[in-house]
Amino acid sequence: MSATAPRLDAAGEALPARLRDWTEAEFERHYACDRFTAMVLSNRLRYTVSHMSTGLMFSAFSPIIRDWYDFAITISGPPDMDYPMPAVSSSLVVFLGTMEDAVRNVVTEYGLERLKPGDVLVCNDPCRGGNHVNDALFIRPVFHAGRPIAFVNCRAHQLDMGGVTPGGFGASKANVYENGLVIGPMLMFEHDKPVRSTFSLVFDNTRFAGFLLPDFMTMNEQLQLGERLVAESVERYGERAFRGAVRYCCDASAEAMGDAIERIPDGDYHIEEALDADGAADEPLVVRAKLTKRGRRVELDCSGSSVQARTCVNAGALDVKTAVGIAMKLLVDRHTPFTSGAYRPIDIVVPPGTVLSALPPDGAIMFYWEVTQTLLSGIMREVGKAIGAEAVGGDMACTGIHNAHGLYPDGRPWQNIGIVGGEHGAWGANRYHDGDSYTVTYMVNGLDPTTEAMEQDSPVLMMRKEYVTDSGGPGRNRGGASVLKDALWECAGEHYSVSLRHKGEPGFGAMGGRSGMAGGCWLFEPGDPGLAAPGGLVPLEVSAYARSTPIAGVIDPRTKALDPKGEYAWFARQPRWHTRPGAYSRYITNGGGGWGDPLTRDPARVLVDVQDGYVSLAGAARDYGVVVTGDPDRDPEGLKIDEAATAALRGARS
Repeated sequence: MSATAPRLDAAGEALPARLRDWTEAEFERHYACDRFTAMVLSNRLRYTVSHMSTGLMFSAFSPIIRDWYDFAITISGPPDMDYPMPAVSSSLVVFLGTMEDAVRNVVTEYGLERLKPGDVLVCNDPCRGGNHVNDALFIRPVFHAGRPIAFVNCRAHQLDMGGVTPGGFGASKANVYENGLVIGPMLMFEHDKPVRSTFSLVFDNTRFAGFLLPDFMTMNEQLQLGERLVAESVERYGERAFRGAVRYCCDASAEAMGDAIERIPDGDYHIEEALDADGAADEPLVVRAKLTKRGRRVELDCSGSSVQARTCVNAGALDVKTAVGIAMKLLVDRHTPFTSGAYRPIDIVVPPGTVLSALPPDGAIMFYWEVTQTLLSGIMREVGKAIGAEAVGGDMACTGIHNAHGLYPDGRPWQNIGIVGGEHGAWGANRYHDGDSYTVTYMVNGLDPTTEAMEQDSPVLMMRKEYVTDSGGPGRNRGGASVLKDALWECAGEHYSVSLRHKGEPGFGAMGGRSGMAGGCWLFEPGDPGLAAPGGLVPLEVSAYARSTPIAGVIDPRTKALDPKGEYAWFARQPRWHTRPGAYSRYITNGGGGWGDPLTRDPARVLVDVQDGYVSLAGAARDYGVVVTGDPDRDPEGLKIDEAATAALRGARS
């Protein structure tokens, strides 16, 4: 791999290697504006996507946009600059690596010359733009002097895009026809008016038009807002300065990523991680890659990964790009803005037809974030070993999506998507702090709906939502805890669960930290004598699991509780799980990995962990060498550290 080519000014003269070393004259000649103007325009672009995001989140009808923050908004630069992406929203990063290519692909295929002011393009094809069919991309051109000077873009998850599974989150779909409606590049709005044929195509092939229609109109409103704000910036500062600022944003990001990559030791890093299974067979799907790092560049070659899954547990090549970018940002470049320039020092090789690069029509792309999260975990694990203290522990590594639907007693349909399963859980620890215990995976950093929001749109009650004691990976900084969620289903329903990484302990430790606990999920039918009274709580004791139905996890075949030495329960051995009114679902997420030697954790922090229920009395002694006395349940404030016993216990282990 060659070194980054030197920058040249308009006269072909070489510029200093680092932007901060440029003279004011050199900067102005290259970017057609001074540094202050470039920074003002950079901030105006970031403000624009932030303002659009706020409007969309507060105006959306769909709970997955409104409550989950399941969208991304970006700005793309002019076509003659190859559609650079200088600004992105602080929303789902799982979209961000795909957006530059998606906008370029969609506009180019539709025809740049056909676009007019007031047009909005739509496309949801995973092969053209990445992600899955529910993640529809909307693109609005910003015209200046009669031609597009920029594009404002929104990708947002739609509650349904057809297919055999309401909501889409079922892993047994075998091909693109079962997966859902695929929309190639076409106009959604023309001259700011809805294109009837496109709206009809969507509504004739999908469910829940009552949510989709107002969301489409809301997204168009935010795109109009973005267009106005970008156009105002161009008018105020001039086209040349705008173009220069777009180029500056991407150049600065590329330089920061190159600097960060340079801190990784040169070498070849071999990555191998696995999903437990797909929706067709109880067989692992392996992600393999070789990351080659030399100087300021890296190359990731994904040759050797498993062939594409027979079901929709697949990703596309653009999704791989996102995973690599996120891994590099998390490991070595956390503090600089994300733009398309971040990929300039990165080369990616993805052979077609693998679980990371599925081809239609068989092996559809749906759960792309699960397999790319597996790749991300592998990169973070292997590169983390080389970067020392900057390593980060593994997160919960899978979202455990739960999707359910059914009918109310009066015949009205209901649906519940991605909020009562294992979607929210632990991150790993790093050198600075403990891992967060309630977010989504590193690939899908979404928000968590409130309990009231979980309950208002479907017949479900959240009976329990709490952390699991002794589940976070022990370390000097502790991994995030596993999350246990119990949901009571008031109506009969059909349930789809996709829990893909419970074999082993995906939340790996870093710098001597230990792994977090592996989780699982179960169904409890009403009338089970081992349960509490109808409408009560499912007990936490091991004995409560005996009559449950394990859906996924490594399970003791006798007790049906979690047991790392037990047998793997394959999530798709039954494509749909049927429940009667009064049934419960239980999810326990994987725990996050710890950072650093657990015996170096400050005993005072261990005491607080015991008071807060993250660590038990036994766990404090076993994992941290800290002897805590007292009753954590009845008198947590009265807990004390036995200093002498702690010193003796730690001394015996050192």
